[in-house]
Amino acid sequence: MDFLHELDIKLSELERRENIRILHCIESGSRAWGFESPDSDYDVRFIYARPRDFYLRLDKTRDVIEWQLDDVWDMNGWDIKKALQLLHKSNPTMFEWNSSPIVYRTTVEWQSLNGLIDRCFCSKPGAWHYLSMAKRNFREFLSGEEVKLKKYFYVLRPVLACKWIIEKGTPPPMLFTRLSEDMLEDSLKGTVNDLLKLKMESPELGSGRRIDVLNDYIEEQLAVIEERLAALPDSEPCGWGELNEAFLNIIG
Repeated sequence: MDFLHELDIKLSELERRENIRILHCIESGSRAWGFESPDSDYDVRFIYARPRDFYLRLDKTRDVIEWQLDDVWDMNGWDIKKALQLLHKSNPTMFEWNSSPIVYRTTVEWQSLNGLIDRCFCSKPGAWHYLSMAKRNFREFLSGEEVKLKKYFYVLRPVLACKWIIEKGTPPPMLFTRLSEDMLEDSLKGTVNDLLKLKMESPELGSGRRIDVLNDYIEEQLAVIEERLAALPDSEPCGWGELNEAFLNIIG
């Protein structure tokens, strides 16, 4: 059984078991970022809706489904209500899931939200999210003399995403190659491309001596980005009116 057929069976089984409709299902993580290893698992993410009466209950209900987690599959999804509430806050995950280059399932209902999703993007909170991610991963994985080499991509990607947001004011693309092509200095592209090729060809890219030219670049960019972000104007969050209308249209 090939991967896509197996995934389709799993999603259909999930819909029956949970009494949901999957509105949008994509790949997240390293495969969608374009730097997966040969043994990378599948990070399957989805947005779903339940029958209308479910949303009229008084008791507290779950808004997340965690379906499978093993060496091959990492599958979970968010209820449409949760997704739209996070969109109101300009949560970066929503923009990533909407722009993933690997779409397993989608619907007309989800596609109708594209314009609304774009309008809800706010540069400052989005960039702060990626900056925090870059700083945390840099501190945890790349601060010593010996580092996990694959973690360079988990720092470089959010650094370049920050630069994209500051310069373009739009959600950054998920593909690392697109980010690096537009945002990475030409003098570093050879080093990064060589490391990228090694990661994608190796079942597990191990540890090695830190790459000083990349560490120096990252430290410099983190400081510059933080300074530029502080100067960015605040923007108003997406209004509840359009979000409420979209929610009601979806749940019928």
